[in-house]
Amino acid sequence: MSARTRFAPSPTGFMHIGNLRTAIFEYLVAKHDGGEFLLRIEDTDQNRKVEGAIDFIYNTLDLCNMKIDEGPKTPGEYGPYIQSERINIYKEYAEKLVEMGKAYYCFCAEETLEEMREYCDRKKIPFMYDGRCSHLTKEEIEEKLKNGEKYVIRQKMPKTGVSVVHDVVYGDVRVENQVLEDQILLKSDGYPTYNFANVIDDHLMHITHVIRGNEYLAQTPKYNLLYEAFGWEAPTYIHVPMVLGSDGNKLSKRNGDASFMDLYNEGYLPSAIVNYLVLLGWSPATNEEVYSMDDLIKNFDVNRISKSPATYDIKKLQWFNHKYINMLSDEEYLKFVRPYLTYDVSNKTEEWVNKLLTIYKDHLSYGKEINDLVGIFFNDDINISKENEEFLNSDESIPLVIKTYKEELAKLDDWNTEKIANVISIVKEKTGVKGKLLYMPIRIKISGIEHGPELPDEIYLIGREKVLERLS
Repeated sequence: MSARTRFAPSPTGFMHIGNLRTAIFEYLVAKHDGGEFLLRIEDTDQNRKVEGAIDFIYNTLDLCNMKIDEGPKTPGEYGPYIQSERINIYKEYAEKLVEMGKAYYCFCAEETLEEMREYCDRKKIPFMYDGRCSHLTKEEIEEKLKNGEKYVIRQKMPKTGVSVVHDVVYGDVRVENQVLEDQILLKSDGYPTYNFANVIDDHLMHITHVIRGNEYLAQTPKYNLLYEAFGWEAPTYIHVPMVLGSDGNKLSKRNGDASFMDLYNEGYLPSAIVNYLVLLGWSPATNEEVYSMDDLIKNFDVNRISKSPATYDIKKLQWFNHKYINMLSDEEYLKFVRPYLTYDVSNKTEEWVNKLLTIYKDHLSYGKEINDLVGIFFNDDINISKENEEFLNSDESIPLVIKTYKEELAKLDDWNTEKIANVISIVKEKTGVKGKLLYMPIRIKISGIEHGPELPDEIYLIGREKVLERLS
């Protein structure tokens, strides 16, 4: 059977990039094996549900070139694919565990649980439910159910021995059963807990590989004990390292860290984001860094997933994005960057705007950055720094260079980059000046800064009238 993986996010808003990295790994595991990638919506926590979040998830995966084989909008034979629509399924399987003696009804009120917590606090021991309801007689249970008392269903955990879980990345993980609490499977509102719903859904949807963050590794024995209780085969587990921010903390949507849409709206290309994120915690067999989705599918190897946390570095993402921007055709580039330009160009020709944007293609790291780069062409007032003023007074040839530029540019009957480039050659020939003393004086005089695009392009875009005025 080919691999079947699932991406199972909560519908709580825009997709956080840590979750997207996990989705990418899940997609690559499935597609490398010629298998299927499912989308399942885990909305058991109804309080955190955000309207429209499912559309956000679909849009994100679509932009990232990750095709969903089965999901809420592309149903297959194992639906429904939204957990809130599967409540009866979870109730059926939870009650089946009760019948098998692997789970029990727990009628403890919140006040009782709070007393247990306070007791544990006084004793300075971790809180763990003591399993008192597991000793209720059949008659007591029936009486409480008949009286309509609220209950949850808890899993009956073994209290001796060791549970061993095999993970592709971390190997065999051993956990003493005595530290495993009788976890809640079905809450009092009829909704399943995250752990229980995942196991039921993964089995019924024939998921072969479960890929998730390594923070869930310690919970995995609870999953396996559920599989054992039902007599089901557990999936292959692949726990991936966390993605940390520059402060060393885990990236989190709750902490205000970037979502995919934040990056997309800033002008980061989805293909660049995918390429960068897949290398956070996974290393290819070669030294290459730039991969198309097809290349990633072909080369992805779960055995090259790291155990160590990866650090999210916006500068490195910008490097990738710059690479991908440069791979765009000029037509694709202009279509990409034009919406990010916020300056008023209503009095400019389309040719002027396209030229302006095109000369910065080799310099651009992300879409919105274009406004930082092109400001010199829209500011009427220029400010020359003290350092640049000193440079303009540093050599006796500079006034002659500036005067000659003005005279030669004023003669031009056709204002284009070819003619302007020829003027630079004329100034060089007439003054005998070259290098820094030839180029920097005019840059500083017309823009206020000593660096910029190719000088003929800069002079052309600033325009005849402004250039001659600033050279005066």
